[in-house]
Amino acid sequence: MNLERLKAAHKKTIGTKQTVKAIAKGRARVVYVARDAEEHVIRGVIEAAREKGLEIQEVESMVALGKACGIEVGAAAAAILEG
Repeated sequence: MNLERLKAAHKKTIGTKQTVKAIAKGRARVVYVARDAEEHVIRGVIEAAREKGLEIQEVESMVALGKACGIEVGAAAAAILEG
């Protein structure tokens, strides 16, 4: 699990809705999901990422993913965007 890539990314999404939209638009490059997120919350992100053949990285917790995104609350999903 390499959160340094996510921390360093200039363009990223935070949250399931933004991440699914970015995947659908073909803008996402790497998708991150939290292991402790409820399955029904991240299911759409995982399915969309698999359909597009994107790399999916699992992160230990929502808190760790949120911190990597620079926010003080947990995040269930995030993505690094192209460009």
